[in-house]
Amino acid sequence: MLAETAIVNLDHGASEGGGVSGFLGVDQSLKGKRWQLQPVDERTAETLAQRMQLPEIVGRVLAGRGVELDQAEFFLDPKLRQCMPDPSQFKDMDAGAGRLARAVMSGDRIAVFGDYDVDGATSAALLSRFFAAVGSGVRIYVPDRMKEGYGPNAEALLRLKDEGVSVVITVDCGINAHAPLEAADAAGLEVVVVDHHAADSHLPIAAAVINPNRLDEPPTFGHLAAVGVAFLLAVAVNRALRGAGWYESRPEPDLRQWLDLVALGTICDLVPLKGINRAFVVQGLKVMAQRSNPGIRALADLTGQDQPPEAYHAGFVFGPRINAGGRVGESDLGARLLATDDAAEAARLAQQLDQFNRDRQRIEGEVLEQALAQASEHGDPPLIVVAGEGWHPGVVGIVASRLVERFHRPACVLALNGDFGTGSARSVAGFDMGAAVNTARQKGLLVKAGGHAMAAGFTVEREKLVDFQRFMAERMKRRAADDRPLLCVDGALSVAGASSGLSETLARVGPFGMANPEPRFVITSARLSYVSVVGKNHLKCSLTDGSGVRLEAIAFRCADTPMGQTLRDHGGASFHFAGRVQRKTWRGRTTTQLLIDDAAPVIV
Repeated sequence: MLAETAIVNLDHGASEGGGVSGFLGVDQSLKGKRWQLQPVDERTAETLAQRMQLPEIVGRVLAGRGVELDQAEFFLDPKLRQCMPDPSQFKDMDAGAGRLARAVMSGDRIAVFGDYDVDGATSAALLSRFFAAVGSGVRIYVPDRMKEGYGPNAEALLRLKDEGVSVVITVDCGINAHAPLEAADAAGLEVVVVDHHAADSHLPIAAAVINPNRLDEPPTFGHLAAVGVAFLLAVAVNRALRGAGWYESRPEPDLRQWLDLVALGTICDLVPLKGINRAFVVQGLKVMAQRSNPGIRALADLTGQDQPPEAYHAGFVFGPRINAGGRVGESDLGARLLATDDAAEAARLAQQLDQFNRDRQRIEGEVLEQALAQASEHGDPPLIVVAGEGWHPGVVGIVASRLVERFHRPACVLALNGDFGTGSARSVAGFDMGAAVNTARQKGLLVKAGGHAMAAGFTVEREKLVDFQRFMAERMKRRAADDRPLLCVDGALSVAGASSGLSETLARVGPFGMANPEPRFVITSARLSYVSVVGKNHLKCSLTDGSGVRLEAIAFRCADTPMGQTLRDHGGASFHFAGRVQRKTWRGRTTTQLLIDDAAPVIV
């Protein structure tokens, strides 16, 4: 049975068909993947290790991420001063900053119109804190996902105008809100758009449209999250206020105190962690460790985080809870949590968001079960599109991610309600989902659309759903790529080689995310000395290879999968385990564990 599941041949470099085999001969792992060794320039890898005084395998990891010799020092210790752009280089930045500086000095009322995800919440909270620090409180408005949908709408903007707001700043939204912004302009409400989503050639009517992904901008900073753009706007407004003498009678704020918000939004929005984003995250995590933001502190206390935060905590502990309000609860809770200075209020909001996150997990599980059943009926299409009546629109994005993990195909998941469907899509490398849905919108197949290469959201009329599905499938077919699922690894280690010292050194290569994936290694020829189901469908294991050293390991959400069943019924067999070597801190004790991503039996 094991031989049918994976073909592993350590002695030969070819598969049974005579072609080049996967790494360690693994052409079909327990997850059905072919393992591939990350190609690197071996001389560069060796030189990086020697020059930076790193283990050879860490030099290989750096080389595999495209780090050159002259970039290594910045990569391992990025400083903002080395890569911070002049905000004025962005189109409309000076116009937007000038208008907002005048609003501060004249007492005009400012509102921030945000998105309901973490990037939107951190952007809104950052600007709220900045304007409060310079003497101008702002009104935060986040639309209700169920009632208003994504982005600015005319009714909400006009209501803000009636409240006395003079200037609205849209954050993480607005670039394609042509009709609502036109209505605001007609009513005399000025809008400064701060966004990073793909833009059309025709920009919306606004006092300023600040977006590094405008078609007339160079691509240099197109990888910024919205919160990064919001931070640059704060820098520009601060400079304008300084030039106008605003700080002659009041203290000037240190904007670095809000880098924790920039790091949180950047990590959670899955933008590439390169260049300025890498510096934002590295420096922002240091600020986060100071626990100065009551909202982040409340989340850390609630979840028992007693160690310096890493990208993992931002992305998988704090982020889902901040997102939960926008998904299944109250859309503005995340922004309010991150903007408040009241510790008691922060604790209350954190508890509320934690409960919403539990609700989200339950709803997600119900929708995922139906989506998996529907996807399995469609054979093996190039792109998965599933839709359900009454599915909660707040969880379709997460369900789409789960489908991508399971089927290794781009996935679109739609919640149908009446004449429309609210959709969310996730992609795979090589297929630009944001560009695809924007093109579909331009062709009249979608009502609204926006997103990035790897993720997008859209609204479709029910009667056009089939046409949209055909369009996306045809576009996916034109993608020139090998569709076989691959698992890329950075090298091989023994159980003893996956030491705590290595995990400490690997932490310097972080933070990990898009464009800097967490290193994945193969622990070769190891046996399972212990395996047990824990939590919700997880496998906790202990690995040994005869050296006398044991390595703790865990495989998430796999106990009921073919891989999980094979590992539980291992019968003393040896396996290669592909996964990530991480530090684990529990009650003040730090150990090393392997997060298992895949496994393959060793065939001898």
